[in-house]
Amino acid sequence: MMSEKNGLVKNASFLMMATLISRVIGLLYRSPLGVVLGTVGLGYYGYANNVYVILLLISAYSIPMAVSKVVSERLALKQYRNAQKVFHGALLYAMIVGGVAALVAFFFGNYLLPVNQQQALLALRMLAPTIFFSAILGVMRGYFQAHSTMMPTSISQILEQIANAIVSILAAWLLIKKFAVDEETHAIYGAAGGAMGTGAGVLTGLAFMLIVYAANRKSIHKKIARDKHTQEESMVGVMKIIFLMVTPIIFNTFVYNASSYLDSKIFSDILNMKGIAAKVVSGQWGEYSNYYITLINIPLALSSATSSAMMPEIATRFIKNEYKEANEKINEGIQLTMFLCIPAAVGLAVLAFPITKVLFPSSGTLSGQLLLAGSITVIFSALSTITNGVLQAIGKARIPLRNSAISLVLNVITVAVCSFAAPQMGVFSVLIASLVFAVVMCVLNAMFLKKYLGHKNDFVNGYGKPLAAAAGMGVVAWIVYYGLHLLVPIRIVCLGVSVILAALVYLILYVIVTKTTVEQMRRFPMGNYVVKVLRILKVFR
Repeated sequence: MMSEKNGLVKNASFLMMATLISRVIGLLYRSPLGVVLGTVGLGYYGYANNVYVILLLISAYSIPMAVSKVVSERLALKQYRNAQKVFHGALLYAMIVGGVAALVAFFFGNYLLPVNQQQALLALRMLAPTIFFSAILGVMRGYFQAHSTMMPTSISQILEQIANAIVSILAAWLLIKKFAVDEETHAIYGAAGGAMGTGAGVLTGLAFMLIVYAANRKSIHKKIARDKHTQEESMVGVMKIIFLMVTPIIFNTFVYNASSYLDSKIFSDILNMKGIAAKVVSGQWGEYSNYYITLINIPLALSSATSSAMMPEIATRFIKNEYKEANEKINEGIQLTMFLCIPAAVGLAVLAFPITKVLFPSSGTLSGQLLLAGSITVIFSALSTITNGVLQAIGKARIPLRNSAISLVLNVITVAVCSFAAPQMGVFSVLIASLVFAVVMCVLNAMFLKKYLGHKNDFVNGYGKPLAAAAGMGVVAWIVYYGLHLLVPIRIVCLGVSVILAALVYLILYVIVTKTTVEQMRRFPMGNYVVKVLRILKVFR
């Protein structure tokens, strides 16, 4: 497994498919979970999850990317012993930081939750141990990514999400049945059960990664034994490298993602001050965080997969001063991501209401409105994720950290002003703020990529042509769904037919507009299958 050397597109495609599968699993279980928890319970679950994510960001979230960068640099120079020391040092670092974050979540969670959402505290305490195990899991995933194999990470993500889905619903149902006595306790214990599923998923993923490591242990130690590099790094030196390299990336990711937590707190506190009922606020946040965010995170996960796959290759190119090749890899990654994210954004906007009603029958019209208005965020957030990863890969982690801080300030100002001046906007103030954050990040990151790598965005091929193809696809999707719905008023049937036809139309238009060849299309995710379909349609000969 560790001997495989795959290209960027192949690695990214493999990780994308696994990420997509795990996200779809996560999407499908949200509907039954919403039925079990109720809107208010989903709100408590969302608030607890926000605090959990913030602490996870500090301790574990970006560890795979950071470990992948540091270890891959040493592997590129055939310093296998030093790479292994970095791995051990990263494990120690993760256990310390993850342990502290877990204790903060358990004992000080009430201070991190909004004052009118303290009912989410039990769910947050259920999530606390998960932070510790997530940190260790992050190191394991980053270690294998540094060896240019995405298979362990991909499989562990799928297993993690399956366990999460099963345990979340089952635990929520059992806790409600055992302890709930009224509507309030129903929401509290339901949210706590959902949180238990997250922990079960992480433990499942970690168990798999440990099995993979044990299976590869002999080959790892054979490489170490053959290592003839004489300058062995000390553990003190390794820990210093980890602190200086990993910590900026972690804090960059923290600042980059802290907007969700700050948005939820500012939004809740200001609406509470304006006299809006806490249950109304919880309900709106529940639809935003569990339905809207879950949907847009599916295409966004694809950009994260590309970024993870790009990190080792770009770090290797940069350390060898191969700047032209590094830029080619960047453009390759952007093109791959936009090929998927632009049509996803258009499709989510055009079919926003049927999508939310089919996937989340218990949701209100708010979910569809949010998806219609906020789907454009997918494009900018995906691009900012990729450019963040590139800057980190070339050793400029402080730059995206600074850019994230600037974007975060503007995000906070936006949500505060909108919530205070127009509380009737509700959770749409958060949506606008998140779009501001993503756009500012894209602009700032692009400036610094041009400065350090001379990178220039290929707007026509990277964005313009996929957008043109996606626009045609969107028209077809809208006409097919609403036209068919007049004849057969069954949402799931109309949605299924419109999505399939829209995907085919997009592929046809994309090939025509971009003049993509058979060889180029084969390099995209599931490219061989796409080529077969397009040959049947006589697009390729």
